[in-house]
Amino acid sequence: MEPATWQKILDMCDKLSHVTYENLTKIIRLDATGSATGARKLDDSDRNDVDTWMGGGTCFSMTWFLYQNMCDMGLSPRLVMGHKRIEKNIHCALILPDESFSSKEFLFDPGYLIFDPLPIPLAHPLGPGETLFPLVPNSVRLVRSSEDRMELWTGGAVRGDGKLSSPMKLRFEYPMAGVSVDEFKQHWSESFYREMMTYPVLNRLDREHGIQYYYQKGNLVVRDANGSRMERIDESLRVEKLSEIFRLSPDLVEKALGILSR
Repeated sequence: MEPATWQKILDMCDKLSHVTYENLTKIIRLDATGSATGARKLDDSDRNDVDTWMGGGTCFSMTWFLYQNMCDMGLSPRLVMGHKRIEKNIHCALILPDESFSSKEFLFDPGYLIFDPLPIPLAHPLGPGETLFPLVPNSVRLVRSSEDRMELWTGGAVRGDGKLSSPMKLRFEYPMAGVSVDEFKQHWSESFYREMMTYPVLNRLDREHGIQYYYQKGNLVVRDANGSRMERIDESLRVEKLSEIFRLSPDLVEKALGILSR
């Protein structure tokens, strides 16, 4: 891949890393339109400019943003769905082939707060079958269990003794073939009716300081290279705290929480 093209991709990923993962805008749009299709069509990622996004986005918004931009660059990315245990198509990501090398591909998974392109290992016997990426605060391991499937594992940061601060856990399994745009949009629409849309979910990575902030069901988890800690956010302070930590407008947070409380 041409160095200028690769740098453009890295710059795009860096810009996306400043966007908060959140389902509040999905909740607001679904309430406003009454349908998943209508809500999806209002998503800011269709305008392809993160500076105009309403708040942030989930894995579908972030992945779609990368997909559109890469296609506009003349590249050939493919959309892939992630399965989690018995739950199918619950997550999504992107695979980009490096057309300079017939077998080299990269995984882009911004919806899991991975904003670094990860080289995908080749399956045995052609390659190592797995690769560990010592990201902070969460290490990532890609396991190519076969030619047509790949697993994403995450764990704690790598300590000075070479060990992880917390053990690896299997997060998702991806069929490597990917899905069509129509299939992707169908899964996107279905995501509006999943259980996670009944409560606020927010996730932000401070790449500069290696800190992850995660909020769900009233609990805030703060994770860094030394481990994680959890605190309960009082309901009376939710709007103020969430808008500050996750860099969202208080009006947006208050509106979504109001819809959920009906």
